[in-house]
Amino acid sequence: MALFAGGLQAAEKNIIFFVTDDESPTLGCYGDQVAVTPAIDALAADGVLFRNAFATTASCSASRSVIMSGLHNHKNGQYGHQHHFHKFASYHDVVSLALPRVLQQQGYRTAHIGKYHVAPEAVYHFENYLKGNSRNAVELAEKCRDFIEQDDERPFFIYLGTSDPHRGGGVDKNSELDLKPNLFGNKPNRGAFPGVEEVFYDPATVPVPPFLTDSPETRAELAEYYQSCSRIDQGVARLVEILKAADLYDKTLIVFTSDHGMAFAGGKTTVYEAGLRVPFVVRNPYVETRGVQTDALVSHIDITPSLLDFADGLDESTNGPKKWVNPNTFWKSREEAQRDNRSGGNQFRSYHGKSWLHLLENPEETHWETIFASHTFHEITMYYPMRVVRDKQYKLIWNIAHGLPYPFASDLWVASSWQAQFQQGPDAPYGLKTVDQYIHRPAFELYDIQTDPHEAHNLALDPAYEKVLKEYQAKLKAQQKQLEDPWIMKWDYE
Repeated sequence: MALFAGGLQAAEKNIIFFVTDDESPTLGCYGDQVAVTPAIDALAADGVLFRNAFATTASCSASRSVIMSGLHNHKNGQYGHQHHFHKFASYHDVVSLALPRVLQQQGYRTAHIGKYHVAPEAVYHFENYLKGNSRNAVELAEKCRDFIEQDDERPFFIYLGTSDPHRGGGVDKNSELDLKPNLFGNKPNRGAFPGVEEVFYDPATVPVPPFLTDSPETRAELAEYYQSCSRIDQGVARLVEILKAADLYDKTLIVFTSDHGMAFAGGKTTVYEAGLRVPFVVRNPYVETRGVQTDALVSHIDITPSLLDFADGLDESTNGPKKWVNPNTFWKSREEAQRDNRSGGNQFRSYHGKSWLHLLENPEETHWETIFASHTFHEITMYYPMRVVRDKQYKLIWNIAHGLPYPFASDLWVASSWQAQFQQGPDAPYGLKTVDQYIHRPAFELYDIQTDPHEAHNLALDPAYEKVLKEYQAKLKAQQKQLEDPWIMKWDYE
């Protein structure tokens, strides 16, 4: 048993939630042959790897609000980015379900470090805000050391968010390509962040996923992306090192995931598999089952109820917090938001998601039969609502605004991997589609995920699949009704 200064016994059932920015399951533990990710691989070898984990939306703020509320965006109110002129925020009354709030109610001391990107702060409030360079996961981990080792009888909850491997930092001006690759946060001229042993990748050897075109421009960008991912892994390694040194590794639940898939056109901002499928690794020191994988379908809506369940704070009868706080009482006591639209007409007593703790001991069990995903926009200028139902056989996408050209995030539009194809014209290939097919989408896309995992063949207009199409349209509409999605009205007039 660990003893801190003054002889205080270390608290049990601590939680570290580690979330990256725009990362697909490009990890060794997921079978990636070039990824240098030994720390995450080791975590998976000592925990549970989820093979079918999905974000509900491939947009940064929107996804993080789902992670921290256990609610889809149309329910929590944060449809888009929190920063700059986008200025989106969750409803104030989400405070009753918000992850840091409910864990604090459950007796946890809470800390945040790195990327935040949600609002209002009073809703997603942490007791402590630690500071560090979000492009250096090793530094972020090190900045958590004092909080982890703090002389406090309460268990801790740390939310660590990296900015890697999000695009950023300009382009590699040393590249010989006319369309130069984004640096993905890497330092130019093969520089290194303090405490990081940068891993450099050869563009010729990186795997090109099927949704991208195998071109010099794509390979150059993927090499930068992989380097950024390896920097993240070293941050995980440092966290584990700190926990072990404090004799807390076997008292701490660790969850590793990403907000959504990689920042390439066809991934981020889309509801294709490359946008929604995320890495998800969990190590629970309190279960005997280790080094296993599960094929169960899980969603980002499940994170908050699962962590609250681990903390013994989930009420099974309500699927909400045992120590639920009435939002009206909360805001009245603070004399805040009294004249605001605090709820959008929603009640905030139960989560959309459900706990996956049972899978950590019994990975062969199921979780969701069908998952729901949605997207409204990324940047405020990118209105293109989409709704999705997916099970292990079929996936249906409803492009509600299909009459519009598909909008691009500013960083994805200028990406060399996209521009290299776009500049060749509408008939140029882009992954398994053409440039024109990527930009101009039909109302419905139906894919047989079992036989067509890369979503190359849209079956929606195939007469042989008319019955399947109608069945999944009905499933989608039923999900929208159950989840109180306002966009259900579009079935009637758009």
